[in-house]
Amino acid sequence: MDWGLVFNGANLMAMVGWAALILLPRWPALLSALLYLGVGVLCLLYAGILTALLTGFATGSDGGNFTSIEGVRTLFGSDAGLTLGWVHYLAFDLFVGLWIARDGDAKGISRILQAPVLLATFLFGPVGLLVWLIAREPAARKQGRPA
Repeated sequence: MDWGLVFNGANLMAMVGWAALILLPRWPALLSALLYLGVGVLCLLYAGILTALLTGFATGSDGGNFTSIEGVRTLFGSDAGLTLGWVHYLAFDLFVGLWIARDGDAKGISRILQAPVLLATFLFGPVGLLVWLIAREPAARKQGRPA
Protein backbone atom coordinates (compact mmCIF):
# COMPACT_ATOMS: atom_id res chain seq x y z
CA MET A 1 0.00 0.00 0.00
CA ASP A 2 1.30 3.45 -0.90
CA TRP A 3 0.55 5.28 2.36
CA GLY A 4 1.99 8.51 1.02
CA LEU A 5 -0.63 8.49 -1.73
CA VAL A 6 -3.43 7.79 0.77
CA PHE A 7 -2.11 10.53 3.08
CA ASN A 8 -1.89 13.07 0.24
CA GLY A 9 -5.33 12.13 -1.09
CA ALA A 10 -6.93 12.61 2.31
CA ASN A 11 -5.13 15.95 2.69
CA LEU A 12 -6.38 17.12 -0.70
CA MET A 13 -9.94 16.07 0.09
CA ALA A 14 -9.86 17.94 3.39
CA MET A 15 -8.33 21.08 1.85
CA VAL A 16 -11.00 21.18 -0.85
CA GLY A 17 -13.65 20.82 1.85
CA TRP A 18 -12.16 23.60 3.96
CA ALA A 19 -11.81 25.92 0.96
CA ALA A 20 -15.44 25.33 0.03
CA LEU A 21 -16.58 25.88 3.62
CA ILE A 22 -14.70 29.16 3.96
CA LEU A 23 -15.08 30.63 0.46
CA LEU A 24 -18.32 29.39 -1.11
CA PRO A 25 -21.93 30.32 -0.34
CA ARG A 26 -23.32 27.93 2.24
CA TRP A 27 -26.11 26.37 0.27
CA PRO A 28 -27.77 23.40 2.01
CA ALA A 29 -26.55 21.09 -0.76
CA LEU A 30 -22.96 22.23 -0.25
CA LEU A 31 -23.14 21.68 3.52
CA SER A 32 -24.62 18.21 2.96
CA ALA A 33 -21.91 17.40 0.43
CA LEU A 34 -19.23 18.51 2.87
CA LEU A 35 -20.77 16.40 5.61
CA TYR A 36 -21.30 13.21 3.62
CA LEU A 37 -18.71 13.43 0.84
CA GLY A 38 -16.09 15.19 2.95
CA VAL A 39 -16.40 14.08 6.55
CA GLY A 40 -18.19 10.83 5.68
CA VAL A 41 -15.58 9.69 3.17
CA LEU A 42 -12.76 10.58 5.57
CA CYS A 43 -14.51 8.52 8.26
CA LEU A 44 -14.88 5.62 5.82
CA LEU A 45 -11.20 5.90 4.93
CA TYR A 46 -10.32 5.91 8.64
CA ALA A 47 -12.43 2.79 9.21
CA GLY A 48 -10.73 1.05 6.29
CA ILE A 49 -7.22 1.89 7.50
CA LEU A 50 -8.11 0.86 11.05
CA THR A 51 -9.52 -2.44 9.82
CA ALA A 52 -6.41 -3.04 7.72
CA LEU A 53 -4.18 -2.42 10.73
CA LEU A 54 -6.21 -4.52 13.16
CA THR A 55 -6.50 -7.47 10.79
CA GLY A 56 -2.83 -7.39 9.80
CA PHE A 57 -3.57 -6.47 6.17
CA ALA A 58 -1.48 -3.35 6.68
CA THR A 59 1.87 -4.02 8.27
CA GLY A 60 4.52 -1.94 9.94
CA SER A 61 2.81 -1.26 13.25
CA ASP A 62 3.22 -4.60 14.97
CA GLY A 63 2.51 -4.22 18.67
CA GLY A 64 0.70 -0.93 18.21
CA ASN A 65 -2.43 -0.32 20.22
CA PHE A 66 -4.49 2.42 21.86
CA THR A 67 -4.06 1.26 25.46
CA SER A 68 -0.71 2.82 26.35
CA ILE A 69 1.57 5.61 25.22
CA GLU A 70 4.08 3.00 24.04
CA GLY A 71 1.39 1.26 22.00
CA VAL A 72 0.28 4.52 20.37
CA ARG A 73 3.91 5.46 19.67
CA THR A 74 4.41 2.08 17.99
CA LEU A 75 1.19 2.44 16.02
CA PHE A 76 2.06 5.95 14.82
CA GLY A 77 5.63 4.87 14.10
CA SER A 78 4.51 3.31 10.83
CA ASP A 79 3.25 5.08 7.71
CA ALA A 80 -0.07 3.22 8.05
CA GLY A 81 -0.51 4.28 11.66
CA LEU A 82 0.53 7.85 10.98
CA THR A 83 -1.95 8.04 8.09
CA LEU A 84 -4.63 6.61 10.38
CA GLY A 85 -4.01 9.33 12.96
CA TRP A 86 -3.89 12.09 10.36
CA VAL A 87 -7.16 11.02 8.73
CA HIS A 88 -8.71 11.01 12.22
CA TYR A 89 -7.65 14.64 12.68
CA LEU A 90 -8.84 15.64 9.21
CA ALA A 91 -12.29 14.10 9.67
CA PHE A 92 -12.94 15.53 13.12
CA ASP A 93 -11.55 18.98 12.34
CA LEU A 94 -13.71 19.28 9.22
CA PHE A 95 -16.74 18.16 11.20
CA VAL A 96 -16.01 20.79 13.83
CA GLY A 97 -15.55 23.38 11.08
CA LEU A 98 -18.96 22.51 9.68
CA TRP A 99 -20.50 22.91 13.12
CA ILE A 100 -18.79 26.29 13.59
CA ALA A 101 -20.04 27.50 10.19
CA ARG A 102 -23.61 26.36 10.82
CA ASP A 103 -23.58 27.74 14.35
CA GLY A 104 -22.18 31.07 13.19
CA ASP A 105 -24.74 31.37 10.41
CA ALA A 106 -27.59 30.49 12.80
CA LYS A 107 -26.40 33.13 15.24
CA GLY A 108 -26.00 35.78 12.54
CA ILE A 109 -22.23 36.05 12.99
CA SER A 110 -20.50 37.52 9.96
CA ARG A 111 -18.65 35.11 7.71
CA ILE A 112 -15.75 37.57 7.77
CA LEU A 113 -15.49 36.94 11.52
CA GLN A 114 -16.01 33.21 11.06
CA ALA A 115 -13.24 32.84 8.45
CA PRO A 116 -10.22 33.29 10.75
CA VAL A 117 -11.77 30.95 13.31
CA LEU A 118 -12.37 28.35 10.61
CA LEU A 119 -8.80 28.77 9.41
CA ALA A 120 -7.53 28.36 12.99
CA THR A 121 -9.65 25.22 13.34
CA PHE A 122 -8.24 23.86 10.08
CA LEU A 123 -4.67 24.53 11.15
CA PHE A 124 -4.81 24.03 14.92
CA GLY A 125 -8.02 22.07 15.62
CA PRO A 126 -8.87 22.53 19.29
CA VAL A 127 -7.43 26.05 19.40
CA GLY A 128 -9.89 27.18 16.73
CA LEU A 129 -12.73 25.44 18.55
CA LEU A 130 -11.78 27.16 21.81
CA VAL A 131 -11.70 30.55 20.09
CA TRP A 132 -15.15 29.83 18.63
CA LEU A 133 -16.60 28.78 21.98
CA ILE A 134 -15.46 32.09 23.45
CA ALA A 135 -16.47 34.22 20.43
CA ARG A 136 -19.94 32.72 20.06
CA GLU A 137 -20.97 33.27 23.67
CA PRO A 138 -22.35 36.83 23.31
CA ALA A 139 -24.46 35.83 20.30
CA ALA A 140 -25.70 32.72 22.07
CA ARG A 141 -26.72 34.73 25.15
CA LYS A 142 -28.41 37.32 22.95
CA GLN A 143 -30.52 34.55 21.43
CA GLY A 144 -31.41 33.42 24.94
CA ARG A 145 -29.86 29.98 24.77
CA PRO A 146 -26.29 28.99 25.58
CA ALA A 147 -26.08 25.95 23.30
